[in-house]
Amino acid sequence: MPAHRTRPAAALFLVTALAAVGLGPAATPAAAATIPVGSGSYSDSRPAGTSGPTTNTGAPVTPKTTPAAQDKPVPTNDWWSSLAFQRYGDNPYSTPMYGHPLTYQATAGGLDIGYPTTAAIVGDGRQYEYAHKRDLTLGLTGLNSPDTKADAWSDWTVTPYWSDGTRTLRTTIGHGMPFVYAKGSGAAAQITTAAAPAVFADQGNVLGITVAGHHYALFAPTGSDWTVSGSTITAGLGAKDYFSLAVLPSTDALATYRKYAFSFVTGSQASWSYTGGNSRATYTLTTEAKEGTERGTLQALYRHQWMNSTDPLTSYTYVSPRGTMKVRESASFTTSQKASAVLPGLPKTNAVDTARLRGYLDEVANAADPFSGYTDTYWTGKALGRLAQLVPVADQIGETATRDKLIGLLKGRLQDWFTAGGVSEFSYDKAWKTLTGYPASYGSDTELNDHHFHYSYYIYAAAIVAQYDQAWAADSAWGGMVKTLVRDAANPSRSDSAFPFLRGFDVYAGHSWASGHQGFAAGNNQESSSESINLSAGLVLWGSATGDTALRDLGTYLLTTESEAIGQYWFDADQQVFPSSFGHDTVGMVWGSGGAYATWWTANPEEIHGINVLPVTGGSLHLGGEKTAIRRNVAEMERENGGPAVEWRDILWEFQSFADPAASKAKWDAGNAGYTPEQGESKAHTYHWLTTLDALGAPDATVTGDIPTSAVFTKGTARTYAAHNHGATARTVTFSDGKTLSVPARSTATGTGTGTGDPDPDPDPDPPTGNTFQLRTGGTLTTATGGTAGSDTIASAGGGNHDGTPNQPLVYQAKQVNGTVTPGAATAFRLQLDAGTAVGLGQQARISYDFTGDGTFDRTETYQYFATDPVAGWEEYAQSRGLRSATGSLGDLKNGTVRLEVWHAIGNGTAKLQTGTDRSVLVIPFG
Repeated sequence: MPAHRTRPAAALFLVTALAAVGLGPAATPAAAATIPVGSGSYSDSRPAGTSGPTTNTGAPVTPKTTPAAQDKPVPTNDWWSSLAFQRYGDNPYSTPMYGHPLTYQATAGGLDIGYPTTAAIVGDGRQYEYAHKRDLTLGLTGLNSPDTKADAWSDWTVTPYWSDGTRTLRTTIGHGMPFVYAKGSGAAAQITTAAAPAVFADQGNVLGITVAGHHYALFAPTGSDWTVSGSTITAGLGAKDYFSLAVLPSTDALATYRKYAFSFVTGSQASWSYTGGNSRATYTLTTEAKEGTERGTLQALYRHQWMNSTDPLTSYTYVSPRGTMKVRESASFTTSQKASAVLPGLPKTNAVDTARLRGYLDEVANAADPFSGYTDTYWTGKALGRLAQLVPVADQIGETATRDKLIGLLKGRLQDWFTAGGVSEFSYDKAWKTLTGYPASYGSDTELNDHHFHYSYYIYAAAIVAQYDQAWAADSAWGGMVKTLVRDAANPSRSDSAFPFLRGFDVYAGHSWASGHQGFAAGNNQESSSESINLSAGLVLWGSATGDTALRDLGTYLLTTESEAIGQYWFDADQQVFPSSFGHDTVGMVWGSGGAYATWWTANPEEIHGINVLPVTGGSLHLGGEKTAIRRNVAEMERENGGPAVEWRDILWEFQSFADPAASKAKWDAGNAGYTPEQGESKAHTYHWLTTLDALGAPDATVTGDIPTSAVFTKGTARTYAAHNHGATARTVTFSDGKTLSVPARSTATGTGTGTGDPDPDPDPDPPTGNTFQLRTGGTLTTATGGTAGSDTIASAGGGNHDGTPNQPLVYQAKQVNGTVTPGAATAFRLQLDAGTAVGLGQQARISYDFTGDGTFDRTETYQYFATDPVAGWEEYAQSRGLRSATGSLGDLKNGTVRLEVWHAIGNGTAKLQTGTDRSVLVIPFG
């Protein structure tokens, strides 16, 4: 939902979005009480003249839940929130809900279900969508419910409830679930199809049908029988009350899906951990056996999940707006990723002109009103963020008076908001169990939009204050109010009776949602993914500064997970998500149904590209992991814009700096005199940011430290290691390439690293730990450097599909290799590819290890293929594309053989593979 300026209707290209908000008269609040929290407080009732959640006509609205769920905090801002938040007064059921692969909409007669598999390009080509379209309705004979309520929910599943006084129906639906599980009473099970179904299997209580080209299986209790009459299919339930439905990837999958038809999902839960620079998460469904003893199930994993999981998958797949979903036959799976880096600010370098920077700092610190007259939660937050970014900058150049003045400004404004009864305050809504800041903005009050966006700035600013003043951050002082905001926006507790679990963040989708009510035909949406990241980074910094490692690790999980989702679903980093007919390299907004090259308030390309970048902070370093996508993104912005950025030039300079620091610094040098900073930016911060990265190089996401507040930068052949130690004693930070860095207490340190790391890092950046082999034309892998740049031609796939199976591969090999497996390390590679102007090509790599050189390969790793673009120029294929399959385990090499094979998995053309340079390398995980 909107997080920024007022949006003119003419600027929207969201054809599926519903009518704009209309606010009615505010309800009269009850007499307010003040709830003390340490030195601060909030109100338990809204300020006079303000509104809480309303329908679109301005009528007050309360959660639409059953008595069984009425005391539970409702998770607004979810993929299914329209079940509980009746935003539109004439729709007491729901708007379309996008579970993926299935889509749903509650109606009087039950649950409409669809499986959209074809993308539509709408809005002058600015939006792609897989819109919900009903294939069938799951219900009970005669069901005519006056409304639908939320009866139960867990991390990514929900149970809608219908009752018409005679019949009751409950269904359990969720992300990644090909099944719909139903419990009904008072009538027979009924499936009504949108068109006459074609029956492909009739096994009594199991019926296979095809509707609109999509295959479904219907499962009634044993002893029942499905009856087909035109478009109506019924089955008596007898003494039972359960039945289920599944969408099948193919008709021959019926037997596999039948196995799990009565293993009903009863809940879902994600767990996470952070260890040694890695963030792991496990996603688990709980089940109940309605018949027999089977407790397993089938789950469809999103792209950001299966790319980062080594758990076995079936051959079954589904279409979704997020690319291909792959099916796992299990009730759980685990993902593992290198944790995204966070720093309080970029480290000190000698490249910064101290006098110049001091002048820029003074412009901000000495302004007549550093908050620019802003009074609402969002714009106040933006001002807090702008000031907070300058505190570590002032500190590192010795401007302690300016630093302390900035900290004083932050404390003063935060304390104003953290104290009830003034012109600004936070107020608690007992019905919705939410904390809303007043004056509110952009529907944060009436629609419960954007709390994670707004509050991210307060939490981040408080974390910067806590870095310098721990007493201020104590629970007994102002830290209690910070934690209350955390509980509203990103509550880590499922048992908290005052706030829902992770209000905005969808653990299965991998990112946050911004609309509190989800009341759109296109589902829920999120525009500014970067402001969601700002919250996660704030949690990392606040948890680190206050010693709350659980909150720090939550922030790391959220940041790392959403970083991958942003790369795939907003930037289409691997060019595997957006439909080929969608003519854009990025979207400003992700919807449940797809994505849009748009913002809520303008069609200006600068804002469309920049809205998922701001604010640029030490929590933005994750963007450096997608350098090729950034280059495409900036190039598209300049094409669409008719030239370089003008309005948001600072944001877009900083965005480019994650891939090409020298180029972005050159743009600053040429254009810094005559521009107005974006409202959350300052010349002080932009100058420091661009100059620092020009000196250090771009962030290197392939190497991580063993604390979240650490990062690596690479320029040319030099790496710089950086870390901030919030602790009271010095510590040594160890990086994943073996390098170490000693960091004094409560300080940021930088260095070239000591220890057993890669002695000759390569630019932009080198793959992670291990021994590095260059490719040589002729089929050789060698650790020698200084080769002559060349290329080999990868043979065409001939229009066939060779995904996973080498076909006419290029083969590179090294023999008599000795090495000991490095614990925790993994194979890495970086291959430079160029398909010229050929379309539809996908290159694939397999690495094999023969531990003893006896001719038998003991370990084989096949990686997901890389789809090259039809633009001449080298592109980089790396192990980050994800492991497709692996056989065997790693073992020590004793006169062993290492082999690299590269071939075309798909396509009908040739491509080139660069050889003889340190930009095409294989790194093996052996010492």
